[in-house]
Amino acid sequence: MEQQTSQPVGVIGGGQLAQMMGLAARQLGIPWVVQTAAPTDPAVAVAQEVIWGSVTDVAATAQLLERCPVVTFENEFIPLSELLPLDPEGSRFRPSLNTLKPLLDKGEQRKFLAHLGLPVPAFQLLPDWAERADLASLDSLVDRLSRVSGGNRFPVVLKQRRHGYDGQGTQILQNTQALQQALQQQPGIPFLLEEWIPFERELAVVVARSITGEIRVYPVVETLQVEQICRRVIVPARIPEPITVKVQEIATDLMEKLEAVGVFGLELFWVPEGQPFASAMRSTKAGIWINELSPRVHNSGHYTLEACLTSQFEQHLRAITGLPLGDPSLRCAGAVMVNLLGYEHSQSDYAEKRAALARIPNATVHWYDKTPARPGRKLGHVTVCLPTAADGFQAEALATQIESLWYEQL
Repeated sequence: MEQQTSQPVGVIGGGQLAQMMGLAARQLGIPWVVQTAAPTDPAVAVAQEVIWGSVTDVAATAQLLERCPVVTFENEFIPLSELLPLDPEGSRFRPSLNTLKPLLDKGEQRKFLAHLGLPVPAFQLLPDWAERADLASLDSLVDRLSRVSGGNRFPVVLKQRRHGYDGQGTQILQNTQALQQALQQQPGIPFLLEEWIPFERELAVVVARSITGEIRVYPVVETLQVEQICRRVIVPARIPEPITVKVQEIATDLMEKLEAVGVFGLELFWVPEGQPFASAMRSTKAGIWINELSPRVHNSGHYTLEACLTSQFEQHLRAITGLPLGDPSLRCAGAVMVNLLGYEHSQSDYAEKRAALARIPNATVHWYDKTPARPGRKLGHVTVCLPTAADGFQAEALATQIESLWYEQL
């Protein structure tokens, strides 16, 4: 354990990410102060102090800043313009509000990444009229998108530009009628329209940068999304070594350009060489496409708690408090992480299922104590460390075994 520090760290948000950061803070001897609204939120149980208020309650954040010299974030639900007066010198929030500014809106993030010359899908920011547009106007919009992408008109990806989380606000649409219906169902919400990337692997990488500029990059992992929610993670990703190197280079470059402080999660797509997809304008980054950059600890990095020498949660605290960054290397040959998603409306704690999962060799079950359960809600996760290198089929079989135990009633 690190030497006890008298300087508390605050976090805006009380979910499972703040809970797992709080457990790491305890190991580092850092007092953990949580701003959250409900006594049942997972992070409350590990906090030394709680400031009661929602994540957008600026008055509560002002109290948090009075208590803590450093404040971090659990999610992207950040009222940026209202927080700016609370930190005029830009030194209290980590990552800084200046770093967060181009990232919180997915449309602005797309423009920012494209401006840096990074490989992103072709996109269109939908103006206000799009929510009520007729089919002809939407057809024209999709035509413009396909001309830029050099690909097919459909499918397309429609993303809510703010507050999309755990798959919420993202839809894959197959025709103009479905696009029109999706827009009409959510009037007044700004959207981003993107080409769909026909990827072979969806990838992610966690990267940390400290206040001193030190950077550490974790292994590149492979994720599987079901209805736009992460279902499983396989470590390391089954990709060629040059792709791994390129992903880590992109992650490092982004953190430096943003002057970011903390742990960020980068999600990407990999399209193998030879697939008839990339247009000439993308030839410099063929094979890799950035999906999203999340300025926080990330679901794809939960495996690091057991499988890496330094977890992403400890690393984030090290980064924002000025401690030396830890070693992100794997402590085992590989790992499989499976999210335990709600599949019903229930008050159950699923004790029998958790016990069955814990009996899997080398498995660790994390339970977030979130009630009630509801479909799609992240209730916990399971990580299995692999003592020897396993091929992809073995890793997938293990993930399927975990899922069959969890979803056995379906």
